[in-house]
Amino acid sequence: MKKILSIVLFFASVAYGQNSVTVTQVEYQEMKQAGLIDPNTQYSFSDLSFPSNIKYNGGIEKNGTCDCIVPLDSTFSLAMLPNDDGSSGLINLPFTFDFYGNQYNSVYINNNGNISFVSPYITWTSNSFPDSSYNMIAPFWGDVDTRGGIDTLGNLLGNGGNVWYKVTPTALIINWNQVGYFNMHNDLVSTFQLIISNGSDSLVSAGGNVSFCYEDMQWTTGDASSGSGGFGGTPATVGVNVGNGTDYFQVGQFVQSGTSFDGPTNNFDGVDFLDGQEIYFNVAGISATNTPPLLISSALCDTINVLTGDTLLKSMNSSDFIIGIMTPEIGQNIQISTNSDAPAGAFSYSMTPISDQYYEIQASFNATSVTPGIYHVSLTATDNGTPVGITTKNFVFEVIYENSANIGEFNNSEIKIYPNPTNDFVTIQVPKNFENNQVEILDLSGKILFSKTLSESALLDLSHLYAGTYFIRIIQDQQVLGINRIIKR
Repeated sequence: MKKILSIVLFFASVAYGQNSVTVTQVEYQEMKQAGLIDPNTQYSFSDLSFPSNIKYNGGIEKNGTCDCIVPLDSTFSLAMLPNDDGSSGLINLPFTFDFYGNQYNSVYINNNGNISFVSPYITWTSNSFPDSSYNMIAPFWGDVDTRGGIDTLGNLLGNGGNVWYKVTPTALIINWNQVGYFNMHNDLVSTFQLIISNGSDSLVSAGGNVSFCYEDMQWTTGDASSGSGGFGGTPATVGVNVGNGTDYFQVGQFVQSGTSFDGPTNNFDGVDFLDGQEIYFNVAGISATNTPPLLISSALCDTINVLTGDTLLKSMNSSDFIIGIMTPEIGQNIQISTNSDAPAGAFSYSMTPISDQYYEIQASFNATSVTPGIYHVSLTATDNGTPVGITTKNFVFEVIYENSANIGEFNNSEIKIYPNPTNDFVTIQVPKNFENNQVEILDLSGKILFSKTLSESALLDLSHLYAGTYFIRIIQDQQVLGINRIIKR
């Protein structure tokens, strides 16, 4: 309770300027939708009662192969209580963050999907980058509203998600967890994460100092940004912007559902493209004349498991994935090179230009007849800017021999999986004498989506998966008992 109280007081003390105005919640919403909110004015509400029982209430499932989302736990703190257009107080950092040569040891977390270093921002309708008005890093700059609704007494219900943060000696981790959008909508919610670091933290891949990570992204636009039902109107912006007109880059602007994406400066993009993706980069250094290529993928981190042996389905022998490569600068060319200690032909790729600034690499690691073990692939993207920008990513593949990866019923009739097909949940039962069991859910490429310890029975929640075909693999004492196909409706 003491921590919650201190946050309430700190949140209320954030000053956006010299003016302070007290309004009701309805008045603020009417002014916001009419475009009458002054960003240099501090607004306080005369009829607002904060919930006093907000706390983190359990773990979250990591997403996909990458697992770049840091699981929430009791070491995270609320950045701010449920609000619309609010910000945290100034958060001191135990490390120095280098933002295009600007050194910062403190930061504001803004509810609307960004952080800033010079001052907090209430602005809910995003602009494209570059923009001389804002100094920010924006994993998803949109009109986040975490209030989730108000009861008849004016109390916030607090079911519109929350913004959490954690400070370590070398990194700041911020998680916008299942957040809704203005005006108090939580029919669609999004989860995304930002990490800034001193450049040496292993949470950020390949020596970068910033990481964007996304789980399920469901909306783009609030009602006050000409949106309707969470989409349309002014798009949400993803990128970084120093505010001097030269040091910036934009990943994209997202305004609709779907997975369409063609880079930073072309058509508006579909927010589902971000699902499960990680984008990491380095903004340290005085010169920003050329930002190295950005890598965008759900396969950027963690070891990727691939099977070899008597498998009966090709997709179980091969891990196939897409890597996006983007150059923030217009008119540059990108060259790709790879090195690998795997046998010739195991790793292959092709590159397809989607636009002048965005390329897709269709990559595959085929483990057929490859000796079990650990293999490495290094992929380097080089642009022709001045100076030349180079980004390198190392992938790790573990080839596992499997002599029973038969897609069909398990040989042991005592293992039960039902219902199949299923809408949301599936039950797995094994004999009582089975010990040290693990159940894994895989997609059609063989990527492990999540795993769970299995005793005599387990109830698996598949509601967060898209409709389609998946595989259930049961492992006992590191031996695969079998693999069954499961259909999610």
